[in-house]
Amino acid sequence: MAGIDYTERIPNNVALRENGRLQRALEDWQPKFLDWWQDMGPTGFQAKEIYLRTAVSVDAKGWAQFDYVRMPEYRWGIFLAEPEAGRQVNFGDHKGQPAWQEVPGEYRGTLRRLIVTQGDTEPASVEQQCHLGRTCPSLYDLRNLFQVNVEEGRHLWAMVYLLDAHFGRDGREESEALLQRRSGDADKPRILGAFNEPTPDWLSFFMFCFFTDRDGKYQLASLAESGFDPLSQTCRFMLTEEAHHMFVGEAGIMRIVQRACELMREHKTDDLRPHGGIDLRLIQKYLNFHCSVSLDLFGSEISTNAANFYTAGLKGRFEETKKDDDHRLKDATYTVAGLDGERITVRDEAALVSLNERLRDDYVTDCARGVARWNEVIRKHGIDVELTLPHRAFHRAIGLFSEVRVSPDGRVIGQAEWDARHGDWLPNEDDKAYIQSLMHPVTEPGKFANWISPPPRGINGQPVDFEYVRLG
Repeated sequence: MAGIDYTERIPNNVALRENGRLQRALEDWQPKFLDWWQDMGPTGFQAKEIYLRTAVSVDAKGWAQFDYVRMPEYRWGIFLAEPEAGRQVNFGDHKGQPAWQEVPGEYRGTLRRLIVTQGDTEPASVEQQCHLGRTCPSLYDLRNLFQVNVEEGRHLWAMVYLLDAHFGRDGREESEALLQRRSGDADKPRILGAFNEPTPDWLSFFMFCFFTDRDGKYQLASLAESGFDPLSQTCRFMLTEEAHHMFVGEAGIMRIVQRACELMREHKTDDLRPHGGIDLRLIQKYLNFHCSVSLDLFGSEISTNAANFYTAGLKGRFEETKKDDDHRLKDATYTVAGLDGERITVRDEAALVSLNERLRDDYVTDCARGVARWNEVIRKHGIDVELTLPHRAFHRAIGLFSEVRVSPDGRVIGQAEWDARHGDWLPNEDDKAYIQSLMHPVTEPGKFANWISPPPRGINGQPVDFEYVRLG
């Protein structure tokens, strides 16, 4: 691999050609990445030509180059957002100091762990979704799946660049380990729980993109505030691609909702199973599951780790520089949900240890906006149903509410009621089997599975019936 032309094969703006040590590290890692991609990437489509967007630079012209490409030949680039002249550390004990261009020695281990944890999510989602191509509802959706997959691969490259460029041998070992863990593996699972959950069908995929990739948005936005400037620049560029993943999720669910409403009006029933649709009640169950699992990704409500990350200047709040406070939070408080016997209450806690909950609040507000847009589709059809986010205490495995049972509307309940009713709130085996029964591939250009509506427009100005994946 020593003959790789890094300018052509790996578009970048980090001067790889001028950094011999980094170039050698990536030369060693790239074939291992490609082996992982062939083994764990999209099953059955590695030789197909896909109409994909490739970033070749960070400017408007270079960010989105569209063409047919086979996924193993995709040009996974390494990009930093444009530097901010005179950038400073904007929060914590080092507020006002020049942003760090090299890793501060006292934070070396902590920064490495933050980068590894973020990096581990990227290949995990590819592994979770590797089989979905075989049951695509359309070529349009198949192409979107693969666009998400290759961009998750590029995000992995972004984190590996940081590890190899700034952490020496430790970084190279971590880069190797990112390719060795496997989603859902009993012996070598991925670091975060949500990334070990299966993604068995396209309804789950769209929910994952809406909820779990939205967590990624908020984690990346927090890391983009970091006083370690290379991490900040890397995450700022990654956010441009993360927005597309959330679009795939929100638009996908909206199209399923649209089709459900059409079938309800056509057949004058809310039971759509005889008609091959996904009813709104079932959509709500999947919403409940994916929202609650994604809420766990923010961690415990009270967290000394989050406080330490902030105080050190390593991970800020969402839109940190827009906050109107002292950006140190030593004496500030924040309102956090809590338990008072069998009632869920709120109480004031120190703001520093409540940073996870503050970020979760921002996330929930953002999710609610998307759900409101789905409900607008339902209202336009004159249907008296409303999708809702479950209470943040519902179905939690991490944090204060992991030890109690809570209904979607926020009632603390006993184990007996949970056992009797959780199948009404979360997908049960019958629900999963029904969704799986719908997962038959539709691969004729312009055709769509019966359970999802076509999109209002195609990609990059192409028509909806464009041949987005060449299967011949």
